[in-house]
Amino acid sequence: MSDASNQGGLISSARAVGDAFVAQISGEVDLNNSPELRSALLGILSRHRPGRLVLNLAAVPYMDSSAIAVLVEMLRKLGKGGKLILTDLQPRVRGLMEIARLDSIFIVAANEQEALTK
Repeated sequence: MSDASNQGGLISSARAVGDAFVAQISGEVDLNNSPELRSALLGILSRHRPGRLVLNLAAVPYMDSSAIAVLVEMLRKLGKGGKLILTDLQPRVRGLMEIARLDSIFIVAANEQEALTK
């Protein structure tokens, strides 16, 4: 397990686990700070080139469409065979995913342990 924590910002911790990279996202993600999340996640993808990107959203009470756009972009950047797995969704975020039917695009897991088996 390799630690690559991003001190401060929206990514409170990040680490490589095999072919996966797990990042803990913290705080609301909206139009004001989604560019920061985008930049941080693009950096992770370019430095580590994971086959699976696991985003723990336990500490994300809210995200808007700009945050969803960042997630869609990361899924595309992972390329064919790459997986974006979202874990620990809060009720408001889970509701947004279900209403927009994004739970059919992203893999949703109950927790990081489950995500790492997908």
